[in-house]
Amino acid sequence: MTTDPSKYKLNHSMLRVKDPKTSLTFYEFLGLKLVNKMEFPEAKFDLYFMAFDSPKAVSHGNHWSDREGIIELTHNYGTENDPNYKIANGNSNPGRGFGHVAISVDNIQAACQRLEDAGYKFQKKLTDGKMRHIAFALDPDGYWVEIIGQKPIEETENVKETDVRTYRMNHTMIRVKDPEISLRFYKDVMGMDLKQVFESKQSGFNLYFLGYGPSAPKDTANGVNPVADREGLLELTWNYGTEKDANFKYHDGNSEPQGFGHICISVDDLDAACSRFEEKKVDWKKRLTDGKMKNIAFVLDPDGYWIEVVQNEKLKPRSNW
Repeated sequence: MTTDPSKYKLNHSMLRVKDPKTSLTFYEFLGLKLVNKMEFPEAKFDLYFMAFDSPKAVSHGNHWSDREGIIELTHNYGTENDPNYKIANGNSNPGRGFGHVAISVDNIQAACQRLEDAGYKFQKKLTDGKMRHIAFALDPDGYWVEIIGQKPIEETENVKETDVRTYRMNHTMIRVKDPEISLRFYKDVMGMDLKQVFESKQSGFNLYFLGYGPSAPKDTANGVNPVADREGLLELTWNYGTEKDANFKYHDGNSEPQGFGHICISVDDLDAACSRFEEKKVDWKKRLTDGKMKNIAFVLDPDGYWIEVVQNEKLKPRSNW
């Protein structure tokens, strides 16, 4: 058995939601489509896999496991009828860890105006603060959805149209305690490449963008992330000094308060990939052989975030899903 990490994909990011109807409406408004649904009535939960799937999308028509940039919405039955049930969005304590998902758009001004006209709320509008080239919309559960432009903001300021068919599910952001340890893990163990680094020394944080596939150009357009046209990136955010605090810990989203659940890597050969992870001495949340589900595994990253591992069904059929 052999496995080639260059064939891996950052397949999806899982978010728990209170009411699937309102969440599906929001993400469909952003242009994502339901590409797979899994129902588990005996365990009382359903999974909804949302992705960009127009003819202009990166992975148009692909099997759900052969994609990057999927958002998996997990609904536990009954939460929609519980007035006290609330999702932790990962950006305040207790529960700080996960940060956001990010959508890149053809026209950031028009895209934000369209969301605002539809009545959706913002954590940060384009006009708020110093950074005028990014915005953060809020989904129905209060998760932050970063909006970034695929073009310099000056090129689109007088254009009123936006085409959701060109949008990308660009990245998922998680905060990490020690960037050296996390970067080593995601590069050496998970097989990702470092695509871009943004340093904000004045504000005391760095951003590291990792992923599979081709590297980004070194030159960046004015106000535009050079990997904005990509899907399936992982953004690691490091706030200076956390690595020096022995007691500092981020929340993984799976213990109370719950919200974000995991990221997922689809691989070329699931058994071989898990054998490789075993050789790398990873910390396991669930081995392939654990429990009833023999077609998924979960690795723990250095901060305790869960990483699901599944088979890319295009490369090697394994599961009938």
